[in-house]
Amino acid sequence: MEAIVVQDVYKKFGKTAQPFWRRMLHSNGNGNGNGNGNGGVIAVNHVSFEVHQGEIFGVLGPNGGGKSTLIRLISTLLLPDGGNVQVFGLDVVQQSMQVQRLINRVSVEASFFKKLSPMENLLYGARLYGLQGGEIQKQVLEILLRLGLEKRAIYHPMEEMSRGMQQKVAIARALLSHPRLLLLDEPTTGLDPRSKREVQAVVQELRQQHGTTILLTTHDMMEAETLCDRIAILEGGCVRALDTPAGLKSMVKMSDSHEPTLEDVFLELTGKKLVNEEETED
Repeated sequence: MEAIVVQDVYKKFGKTAQPFWRRMLHSNGNGNGNGNGNGGVIAVNHVSFEVHQGEIFGVLGPNGGGKSTLIRLISTLLLPDGGNVQVFGLDVVQQSMQVQRLINRVSVEASFFKKLSPMENLLYGARLYGLQGGEIQKQVLEILLRLGLEKRAIYHPMEEMSRGMQQKVAIARALLSHPRLLLLDEPTTGLDPRSKREVQAVVQELRQQHGTTILLTTHDMMEAETLCDRIAILEGGCVRALDTPAGLKSMVKMSDSHEPTLEDVFLELTGKKLVNEEETED
């Protein structure tokens, strides 16, 4: 059984989505692109892929390309307009409560009680997961220290922390529940290079030591290549390619002597450079 199965998933924001046959007419018969013949924006355009258990699967693409929408669909936060998503054989629409017990999600817009400390926020989160007792406080401390927080910062209000440090606390909160599937939506955005490496090391440890399946969205080429077993390149709501990092790079033949990079692959497939802009429809 696969950890995630995404089958022909479609999601549009704005006006009500048209029937499939009408979308085909507006897209000149090919069904691709995020055109809006009847208004609105197509964020995820008939996407299909599978994620194996224990895999680190990357979704690489520009901000606004549909990555965050895809994460929300898998995590039951959004309903698809078409298609089907299963997590460990469970339908995310029909069996959403069961799916939610198996997953956790980290995103760039993680929210906290800013007047409380990281320790207080995480102990509160642990109670929501049904975790209590003195051992939990020890686990919280270990996770936060492993992610590079200074001990004194762990007991000071979150509002005094940088965005990057708050992102580390969000990751720590997700790890507390020991999810079978961890959804990481650009988890290192806003982090300095050292903090990025610390978070990436924790991600690798989760897979190696606990067999956690991880779906990672990013626009960071190096992060995708360092962490991911396979990568789907998502642009304009469509999967342009899906393969291992080496397999993707083998698709591009360079005219000069340098080895192709994932950025070369993205440019070849989309005609665009991968730029980091503020998200729009994502």
